[in-house]
Amino acid sequence: MGAFEAWDPAGREFDAVIAGQAWHWIDPVAGAAKAAQVLRPGARLAAFWNVFRLPPDLAEALATVCRRVMPDAPFDFRAMTRGGLDTHQPILTKAADGIRAAGAFGEPEQWRFDWEWTYTRDAWLEQIPTQGAFTRLPPAGLAEVLEGVGAAIDAMGGSFTMPYATVVITANRTAPA
Repeated sequence: MGAFEAWDPAGREFDAVIAGQAWHWIDPVAGAAKAAQVLRPGARLAAFWNVFRLPPDLAEALATVCRRVMPDAPFDFRAMTRGGLDTHQPILTKAADGIRAAGAFGEPEQWRFDWEWTYTRDAWLEQIPTQGAFTRLPPAGLAEVLEGVGAAIDAMGGSFTMPYATVVITANRTAPA
């Protein structure tokens, strides 16, 4: 396994390059150039992200326990209390700028699809260890985060509805010059 930017497509061409929740890990210009290399003219590059906004009480409980458990974390947990597209716009802009800089695509478009999902306490607690800030947290710290978040969900009646926006930065491959 290696970086997408270094991947050898072995001469193959594709009708689409799709990245779900991952394009921010790829160099935006080199990644778009690699996508252009493997896409047929008219084919599509699409990078997706699911952006959620925690309910305010749950967001504040999560930020509070995270500040306690991870006081030296290199990011501001208060951002969790804001959430939404505003916090993701720099990622989206960087992806679109990379596509433009690759010089092989039409103008990037940003698409948005709103939806929501209701989580039970257990279902949300299963999600937390998969999220970036928590994947390397020692077991005792993760247990403390889960306990604090679980208590907040219990206080909300045992479940909550999360609003999501799936956002896409997409562009079509132009014909080679």
